[in-house]
Amino acid sequence: MAKTKELSKDTRNKIVDLHQAGKTESAIGKQLGLKKSTVGAIIRKWKTYKTTDNLPRSGAPRKISPRGVKMITRTVSKNPRTTRGDLVNDLQRAGTKVTKPTISNTLRHQGLKSCSARRVPLLKPVHVQARLKFAREHLDDPEEYWENVIWSDETKIYLFGKNSTRRVWRTKNAELHPKNTTPTVKHGGGNIMLWGCFSAKGPGRLIRVKERMNGAMYREILSENLLPSARALKMKHGWVFQHDNEPKHTARATKEWLRKKHFKVLEWPSQSPDLNPIENLWRELKVRVAQQQPQSITALEEICMEEWAKIPATVCENLVKTYRKRLTSVIANKGYITKY
Repeated sequence: MAKTKELSKDTRNKIVDLHQAGKTESAIGKQLGLKKSTVGAIIRKWKTYKTTDNLPRSGAPRKISPRGVKMITRTVSKNPRTTRGDLVNDLQRAGTKVTKPTISNTLRHQGLKSCSARRVPLLKPVHVQARLKFAREHLDDPEEYWENVIWSDETKIYLFGKNSTRRVWRTKNAELHPKNTTPTVKHGGGNIMLWGCFSAKGPGRLIRVKERMNGAMYREILSENLLPSARALKMKHGWVFQHDNEPKHTARATKEWLRKKHFKVLEWPSQSPDLNPIENLWRELKVRVAQQQPQSITALEEICMEEWAKIPATVCENLVKTYRKRLTSVIANKGYITKY
């Protein structure tokens, strides 16, 4: 049925004036060209509310009662991986029949939305404590200390990106709470593997690792690329080398090699990608490479090298300059993974 046009305020007031003048509803309707029922509705409103203005409208009644809203909000707060189907079934057992979109709308009004669970390293209590210890011990280190660090890591870059997501219900800025993340084990596969390093002065060397990396290969990479990077970046005397705690990094032979070369190594907490600013450079590199849309492994490698070299030194400088914020975030998040 087509929606009827709303009467103007003047017309509604005229109906009331004619009614007060003693005219019947039928006579008013004929004079103004309106239905008797319309005239009657205007007169009844005026008699009841002493106005012909539109009154506030409450809208359609809520399909889920306040108690039901509390129930489903409590459910997803305890288990963010609860699906809409699960909630529909819970409410149906409680005597309320709703659809999945209604669930989404209701939770959205409670400040919750369905999001993809972030993939983060699996943290055990020992990891959490080590991260807190590192953050507290280095919290008051001057900015100059971090400027004299060479940060390093490996990463894998896909020729064609892959994604596997899991959705969770969460509030704003809660994407990194352990309940809202999907733990991962490092290095899940890809097409080329890279080793790179950088400091506050800019990107260091970037190389492709063509074979499965072991301790011997890692030491060879450091031998051929670490010191040349330090020289190119004009690191000050006493510069510090950072790498994570992968077995090939912490192997006895690697530690001995670093000791003989008189390299200072930053003691590092395991499972802490958020504390390594090179992760932000990897993200920068991957965005730049994806924009180039390489169609072969050879092209992928070439573009990676080209785009790495193009990353401005100011980007590197800013990542290091704000390092203290990473430490305060880890402390504020009680040792758990933070946004980076």
